[in-house]
Amino acid sequence: MENKYTDMKIPADKFRFVADDNNLHDKRLETKPIGFFKDVMIRFCKNRSSVIATVIIFVLVVYAIITPLCFENKYTLSLTDTTYLNYTKLRPKSTLFAWAGWDGCINKTINASTYNYVRAIGEETGCKPIVKEYRSNYEDPSSTVDATYYDVKIDSYYQNGMIYMTLTEEQYKDIQTWQDENGIQIIYPAVDTSSFTVASYKSDANYWYKINNKGVPVMDKNGNYQSLYLQRKTDDYTSVMRIEGDPGLDDPNATDRYRYATKTGDSSAVSYKVRVFTYNYFIYRYGFEPSFLFGTNSSGQDIFTRLASGARFSFILAIAVSVVNLFIGAVIGSCMGYYGGWVDMTIDRLCDILGGVPFMVVATLFQLHFANKVGPVGSLLFAFVLTGWIGMAQRVRMQFYRFKGQEYILAARTLGARDSRLMFKHIFPNSLGTIITGSVLTIPGVIFSESSLTYLGIVNLESSTMTSVGTMLANGRGFLTTDPYIIFFPALFISLLEISFNLFGNGLRDAFNPSLRGVDD
Repeated sequence: MENKYTDMKIPADKFRFVADDNNLHDKRLETKPIGFFKDVMIRFCKNRSSVIATVIIFVLVVYAIITPLCFENKYTLSLTDTTYLNYTKLRPKSTLFAWAGWDGCINKTINASTYNYVRAIGEETGCKPIVKEYRSNYEDPSSTVDATYYDVKIDSYYQNGMIYMTLTEEQYKDIQTWQDENGIQIIYPAVDTSSFTVASYKSDANYWYKINNKGVPVMDKNGNYQSLYLQRKTDDYTSVMRIEGDPGLDDPNATDRYRYATKTGDSSAVSYKVRVFTYNYFIYRYGFEPSFLFGTNSSGQDIFTRLASGARFSFILAIAVSVVNLFIGAVIGSCMGYYGGWVDMTIDRLCDILGGVPFMVVATLFQLHFANKVGPVGSLLFAFVLTGWIGMAQRVRMQFYRFKGQEYILAARTLGARDSRLMFKHIFPNSLGTIITGSVLTIPGVIFSESSLTYLGIVNLESSTMTSVGTMLANGRGFLTTDPYIIFFPALFISLLEISFNLFGNGLRDAFNPSLRGVDD
């Protein structure tokens, strides 16, 4: 029988693909799998504010680590040396930003006596302390004192001028040899102070000219200062380097040349009393011109390196506290969350008791009773650890309550997994995001608490070799109106640090959130 469908043609669009049950298989993945931490990094990098905050934190940490290592020996001056040589409260100075007023100068209104005193330093040394005069020789109508004033711009690095120093014979010869080799005058002529009636004028090395009983300079007929330099025929040791106007400048054999030192002591212990220009002596002592990026504090220490050292200490303290609290809090919080019941209740009541005591009281008591035994740093560390683990324990406890009832935990327990394996192999890794975020955010909290304690004077971390950011804030408090830069840079550092850590923590929290895994913003 003939099949009537033999010649029929079925259109292609009428066909549909049907799965072959015998050859089912998954398609090959076209993209590479993304791990947990890679997914965290991808989502974290999408948060621009957190990325910028991370960069700022990195810069601050590098500054705290690198600066003391590279510049501590060069720029950190001892307290005795700086105070004696008047390197205190030098203004921030940078050749790169001098155009913006970062030139080590300060604008002042001074009276005529101070004006003549400062101008005399420039006349003798050739380094002009008065950089610019805005307004000269005017009277203040609101003042009840009959005096004239000057509005000037003064270079803080030159205004200290001269000091008296007593040198051994070896030091005296070494300085004069250095003068000859470098062409820089350090030692200036001795002054005849017999005409000075006030003791403070005799001890001030910047009075090298004739003055009256009130310290006002007695000018010559041309309006110039009249020097009171001592003269002598010979020196025990005479360098070639002499100041301009010295009769012995061109003739070493001149009999009326200036005396540059007053010899004291006997033959067994000879010493020389000299007048030294502090700016040039700094160059001789340290090998570079004084130029402090953040200025110097009231003790003459460089704020740039001092702040870096303080920041390094604060970071080390904060990281140590964070690690210790992480370990204690993770162990205790794991036990609370996993076992629950009476274990959780007992430890929770203990946390309530410890957490109810204000941290300020704890820190104060530790400083009063333990600082003498373990030191202020040790007592401060104990105070942070005593109650600091409570927050971490509560976070871990909450995460354990969240995950311990999940199916994969029940399956692992059914297969015979021990409690320790369930706690630290299955539950704890899933809580890692919250734990890491909490640990990181502990660091700025510790730094801020330490700064508050030192600022209030509860903890004293100040020494010639150690400081902290809070200590620098406390020390600069008294100069807020006169020298605000002393407190400005530590305040700027801690402000940047706290804001950056806050933004960084927010980004880290969102990146580690398991519910956002694989979700695009």
